[in-house]
Amino acid sequence: MTKGPTRAPHRGLLKALGLTNDEINRPLIGVANSWNEIIPGHLHLDKVAEAVCSGIRSAGGTPFRFGSIGICDGLAMNHVGMKYSLMSRELIADSIEVMATAHPFDALVLVPNCDKVTPGMLMGALRLNIPAIVVSGGPMLPGRYKNKTTDLITIFEAVGAQAAGKISEAELEDLAGHSCPGPGSCAGMFTANSMNCLSEALGLALPGNGTIPAVSADRIRLAKLSGEAVMNILSLNLRPRDLATPIAFQNALAVDMALGCSTNTTLHVPALAHEAGVAFTLKSINELSRKVPHLVSLSPGGLHHLTELNEVGGVMAVMKELAAAALVNPEALTVTGHPLGDSLDKAPGINDGVIIRSVTTPYHKEGGLAVLYGSLAPDGAVVKQSAVADIMLKHTGPARLFNSEEEATEAILAGRIKTGDVVVIRYEGPKGGPGMREMLTPTAAIIGLGLGEDVALITDGRFSGGSRGAVIGHVSPEAAEGGPIALLEEGDLIEIDIPNRVLDFKVEATELEQRRAFLPKFEPKIKTGYAARYTRDVSSGAHGAIMK
Repeated sequence: MTKGPTRAPHRGLLKALGLTNDEINRPLIGVANSWNEIIPGHLHLDKVAEAVCSGIRSAGGTPFRFGSIGICDGLAMNHVGMKYSLMSRELIADSIEVMATAHPFDALVLVPNCDKVTPGMLMGALRLNIPAIVVSGGPMLPGRYKNKTTDLITIFEAVGAQAAGKISEAELEDLAGHSCPGPGSCAGMFTANSMNCLSEALGLALPGNGTIPAVSADRIRLAKLSGEAVMNILSLNLRPRDLATPIAFQNALAVDMALGCSTNTTLHVPALAHEAGVAFTLKSINELSRKVPHLVSLSPGGLHHLTELNEVGGVMAVMKELAAAALVNPEALTVTGHPLGDSLDKAPGINDGVIIRSVTTPYHKEGGLAVLYGSLAPDGAVVKQSAVADIMLKHTGPARLFNSEEEATEAILAGRIKTGDVVVIRYEGPKGGPGMREMLTPTAAIIGLGLGEDVALITDGRFSGGSRGAVIGHVSPEAAEGGPIALLEEGDLIEIDIPNRVLDFKVEATELEQRRAFLPKFEPKIKTGYAARYTRDVSSGAHGAIMK
């Protein structure tokens, strides 16, 4: 873009920005920044991006910031806006590709936060395969209310408690004012923090990216170091696909299991693997889940938060414990320019084992996620088993059918769901939603009503990383594609057996054939604009809901 006589017009345009010849002749580094004023996780990203630029300049590069869209899943929850959350991931990936191709940067630094922005930016970087590093905005601090630690999920679950008369509306509002104390991605092991942690495990971010608090000076220092590091990997010509190898994905899945990450990682990790050209199936999750124990119990399934994990060494301390048990491969290269093992050597041990337990004394012997198969989910369904009460690991109950999240939420809050029921929300998958809405409102309402150990919820949509309980999502094939979930009728018995990875329903094959003959043709809910194109082109949740 800048070399030779034919590029004189290009240099003229760059000089219009006030750049000197020296700045134009340095490596040009794109800094993709999702800063905006509507998402708490993004409010401070202008400061993070400026620190990245400082690091780039100090290492001899010329930075150029450019913007990316982003959606706050919390603000989009339980209305039509949530249909567009997962959809935004593809737009973000495409925008990274478009910006860095039209303006051919030598390297990229990605500055995201929140659920779809981190995976979207990483997908774009893997697609481009130019030297790149990610540095997120980091997690929010937890809140405090009536001498208890709180976070966003505390508020969502309190909605159910208020509906049940356990707390007043004034108390609910007071809680809302104390549970999200400032900028950052929401404080538990929800989707944003899951993906920011896994970016470390994949070798695409510096140690600390997933856990250093948003408001810490360490976050600014990490951003400066990331700016310097991108110049180093540029000099080494170390590219994202050199790092995101099959070994790195195995390491990331092991960390996913040990941390009890969000079920949404089963959408984003396959999508990243697709861009990296790495073979991946949901069965890989079950293989790792059987071998890798659950070592860290963070909200929503546990009492701890990201700040506490950061204090005891963060992701690298977890990986050090896993590597000692041969569950992580320390030979994988990272954006440090060195093997993972070099970073693990510097990480602390697990000390007293309060936040990070040893592999011999885990919270659970199996990893945080499990994929279920059976007559209801031939292509798989996903559950965060580390957040399921023991009594609900095996459950059989009658289906209570709803064809939208709104219908189910109304029934739950109205008290129409009873002990033993299996709430089924269908036509909310990638095509059917469209956009595979998160079901945090109904799952949190179930918990708030005190039904978390009595009621299961199944959907072809998905769940927030903040959901807990016997909630099973990503049922594939989805109802809109004629999957078995579309054939369910009210009262059908559903069998859930998480230890044996089974999701079945008890209906004879001849009866199913009769039902299929009368199954109406699926009609898209949105027939214009981007959502209509997405409905047409999106793949199954079992394949990461990538675009065909």
